[in-house]
Amino acid sequence: MFVLIVSFAFILPFALGSDAPCHNIGGTCQDDHLHCSGSYTSGLCSGGTHRRCCSSHTGNTTLLFIRTIQVTNKICIRGICFFAIVAVDIGGCTGVKIYSRDSWGARRPKSFSTFHTPASLFFVHHTAGNECHDFNSCASTLRGIQNYHMDTRGWSDIGYSFLVGQDGNIYEGRGWHHVGAHTQGYNSRGFAASFMGNFMTHLPNAASLTAVKHLIACGIQKGFVSHSYHLYGHRDVGTTECPGDRLYHEIQSWPHYSHTHP
Repeated sequence: MFVLIVSFAFILPFALGSDAPCHNIGGTCQDDHLHCSGSYTSGLCSGGTHRRCCSSHTGNTTLLFIRTIQVTNKICIRGICFFAIVAVDIGGCTGVKIYSRDSWGARRPKSFSTFHTPASLFFVHHTAGNECHDFNSCASTLRGIQNYHMDTRGWSDIGYSFLVGQDGNIYEGRGWHHVGAHTQGYNSRGFAASFMGNFMTHLPNAASLTAVKHLIACGIQKGFVSHSYHLYGHRDVGTTECPGDRLYHEIQSWPHYSHTHP
């Protein structure tokens, strides 16, 4: 899996040193002298070296080193602005850069269910809201979506597995390890990538389209997505305009798009 580490110039609730990396893979930070029903992974918990992440993901949990460092000039959250260095782990997959939940300031989920991989389905959505074209605007958009999903809809977390901005980057939602709330009736069988924006009348840009293709390829490479997966638009399994007319027409030309009901 991806372990994505973020280093900030100021101490924030989601900064490096929190237990979020462990929680994001369904683990619990505890003193390593205590019994662990799964296995311990070092480097995912705050505190001393005696605090380690106990996780049941014994077959998939791998600590990956940071491969890319991107300097972000300024990040503003709730009127507080600061400079930061954001670490992005590309996970050994070509052509895709994934920003962690911590990097965009995600709230912790209220609860979660573990996704049993590999997924046989992959869904494409759009958020039908604003587009974003850089890290700051995408992070702000993501926080707004998560707040809406959790506070208004009453969900346990942001619904999508991943989101993509017009900056050509992928942003971690529920990720590869947690069941999403994106496609009713199919959440435990598939992942979803949602393009931030409304794509009824125009296409997402080439960089974002390519990013999602590489995300799926990465999922296959890492064993999270089946080699024989089926691709769908949200409207294929629900009464909705999602993912927008132009984007829906586009994905019908992609490999693995299926015209049959899942």
